[in-house]
Amino acid sequence: MELEAIDWEQDLPLDADEAYQSLVRSLRRTDGFGLLFVRCSPAQANQITKDVESDLPEKVIKVMQLDKSIDNLYDRFLNLPNYNQINILFIKGLEYSIYEYEDREYGDINLRSRSEVYSGNWKDVPRILGHLNLNRERFRDNFSTCFVFLIPEFVLKYFIRRAPDFFDWRSNIFEFPASKELVDRETQRFLEDNDWEKYTSLSDQERVERMLLIRAWSSEDCQSPEKKARLLREYGRLLQTDNNKYQALAYFDEAVKLNPKFPEAWCSRGIVLSDLSRYEEAIACYDKALEINPDNNEVWFNRAWILGESGRYEEAISCYDKALEINPEYYYAWHNRGWTLGKSGRYKEAISCYDKALEIKPDDHEVWHRRGTALSELEKYKEAINSYDKALEIKPDYHDAWDSRGDSLFDLGRYEEAIASCDRALEIKPDYHYAWDNRGDSLLILGKNEEAITSYDKALEIKPDNYLSWFKRGIALNNLRRYEEAIASYDKGLQFKPDDDQAWNNRGIVLFNLGRNEEAITSYDRAVEIKPDYHQAWNNRGVVLGNLGRYEEAIASYDRAVEIKSDYQDAWYNRGIALRQLVKIT
Repeated sequence: MELEAIDWEQDLPLDADEAYQSLVRSLRRTDGFGLLFVRCSPAQANQITKDVESDLPEKVIKVMQLDKSIDNLYDRFLNLPNYNQINILFIKGLEYSIYEYEDREYGDINLRSRSEVYSGNWKDVPRILGHLNLNRERFRDNFSTCFVFLIPEFVLKYFIRRAPDFFDWRSNIFEFPASKELVDRETQRFLEDNDWEKYTSLSDQERVERMLLIRAWSSEDCQSPEKKARLLREYGRLLQTDNNKYQALAYFDEAVKLNPKFPEAWCSRGIVLSDLSRYEEAIACYDKALEINPDNNEVWFNRAWILGESGRYEEAISCYDKALEINPEYYYAWHNRGWTLGKSGRYKEAISCYDKALEIKPDDHEVWHRRGTALSELEKYKEAINSYDKALEIKPDYHDAWDSRGDSLFDLGRYEEAIASCDRALEIKPDYHYAWDNRGDSLLILGKNEEAITSYDKALEIKPDNYLSWFKRGIALNNLRRYEEAIASYDKGLQFKPDDDQAWNNRGIVLFNLGRNEEAITSYDRAVEIKPDYHQAWNNRGVVLGNLGRYEEAIASYDRAVEIKSDYQDAWYNRGIALRQLVKIT
């Protein structure tokens, strides 16, 4: 068959009906191998195939509908039943292969992949296009079928730039411009179906299908910049659900370039930047959104959250207040306002916020838990336990609440119950190091030192850098008179927190028990260097100096202890002993 030559620069049909009639004429006269490209929307592609089947009954027509990426079209065609009798094969869905290539090769870079498609600057080629380039003669020599690619514009541009060997064999290109009415209707329908929870529940296949629809509708010539910006924002949000933060950010950038007065895009951009810990940039995005629409309570909420994460609690609380002025029933704002007040030590106010949140949503286990934590900070341990119990009524497998409940029971001196609560947490989450650590504390108080050490060891298997577990393990070892092991435990903790004054003090006690007095004094010196008003360390230092017969230095150490705590009886008593010993010598 002699291929019909066309001039790529010629004016293409502007009317969809004219384009269709031209396509039908070309298909009617094509006998044998042919290669046609039809640029159209997915909805138009479905209609075109139906109409051609109706208008060309004399032709054997098949449709190859792709719903995932492919690398080999030649073998796929060979596997079709009676492939050698097919006159016309419509191929739909090739965009999946292009999307898969972009996602695989450029998933974590900015929008470079989108802009460079058109310039042809990439070093490699999507596998399907490389396959077509290499096999074009095999298609021509072995098949007497007209292959018709029904593709959106962005895939057509891929063919032009990245598959020129195959594309140059085309016998024609047909443009099916979508009417503005169709574009507007389909775009609006898509944009109305943009619930975030629905997005997060989409399968990978469903997400890709939505993203490809966006690519198709956003590339239509009659698409308005405002609608295109909204579509690009939705594309970015879909990328967010797959944790592609950098790509999502690039699409939000494109959206605000197209429409700088688009507050939702600024907000989405801020969310991604905050996820990337670029807090100042995120705040600037929220400020832009609020310039456009100051009555958006969700933007105030997001701005507050970042400020709280940055430790700017008062500013965060002010933002939550703004959100609640706009919507007094904004449950999440009450919740997070309470959390922020708690972080800044304003526990009573935090509890009031949690109570407001629970009026709106009484079955939120996390709020009951945080309320309990605030009550515990106020030393209202029984009320805290009641709050934890409410959380556990709602969510019995809430390991955090079981552990926190154990903390409050410990503070009430109900150590056996505290251990039982920690055990419940560990049944649910065996690798929860906090519960192992807290369990060890109750065992330590009960004098069950061996069991306490076992608990601390479990905590340290999970989190080896928890200096407090090393410190308390050292206390238990000291209680068992396993002094060398105790020192090793303190030393391990001090590797992670070298300014732990209590660990230096306790280390000094163990060294004194071993008779290593000079080392003990060095340890106490480190403790009081870190905490100059550590009266127990000054007293302990005096004891060691007295033991060495250095009574004047010992008295000076006791004097420092009683300067700090004038009613410190142990230091006064030890000072008296040192004075008597000094008098005997003199």
